[in-house]
Amino acid sequence: MEDINPKNVLEVSNLNTWYGNKKILSDINLNVSHKEIMVIMGHSGSGKSTLLRYILGLEKTKTGLIRLLDKEVSKLNKKDLYKLRKRIGVAFQNGALFSSMTVRENIELPLHENTELDEKTIHIMTRLKLELMQLSGTESLMPSELSGGMLKRAGLARAVIMDPELLFFDEPSAGLDPITSAHLDNLILQLRDALNMSIIVVTHDLESAFKIADRITVLDKGKIIMVGDKGAIKKSRDARIINMLERRAITNNIDADDYLNRLTRN
Repeated sequence: MEDINPKNVLEVSNLNTWYGNKKILSDINLNVSHKEIMVIMGHSGSGKSTLLRYILGLEKTKTGLIRLLDKEVSKLNKKDLYKLRKRIGVAFQNGALFSSMTVRENIELPLHENTELDEKTIHIMTRLKLELMQLSGTESLMPSELSGGMLKRAGLARAVIMDPELLFFDEPSAGLDPITSAHLDNLILQLRDALNMSIIVVTHDLESAFKIADRITVLDKGKIIMVGDKGAIKKSRDARIINMLERRAITNNIDADDYLNRLTRN
């Protein structure tokens, strides 16, 4: 395995992105340390998903720099980007399991695709991850037979089956009841400690964020408005962060004359 920067597993410097003429991300600067859990928060449309797409190399940067596990993502060819992605795991919001495959087949898929391990070893590794996720006995079930929380954990098992150095988890608590969500939070903390990995979580769940995060990044309209530990975020006097913490609706003041002009404009 290649050596990585002992301090940062992710470095984003001066990242700016556009969709056509519309600027989506503006001057993004961010770093994630080894074994750190970084939570990224922000309302819908703040740029969280776009940021993840660029970090994962799904979109190519035109300005700025993204260094992932000590590799500059935009300079990697297809082969080297593929090698880099084998060192990370991605757990999707809805689990993203293949509906025609059993739980075991879904989890084993990365090992079949990316390693030359024998079947016995693959089965053992799969059982270990299922045990870690408290999913023992579900190997032969189809995704349609799983509850929402079980789908999340099965997707997480697949994401970590190759013991990645860095895990991305998109909205882990979305659609889950509070008890199941709390259990998933505990799993995230256990994974960091047991597998010695760094974790980046995108979430809207304030309770979850403050439970698992070492630091929190808050995005608003494509800009980072604050990066800090839980205490610093809670003490912030920025109105946008206060609105987020107190779950206040964002309201826009409407100028009556401007509104009428827009309605009657040809």
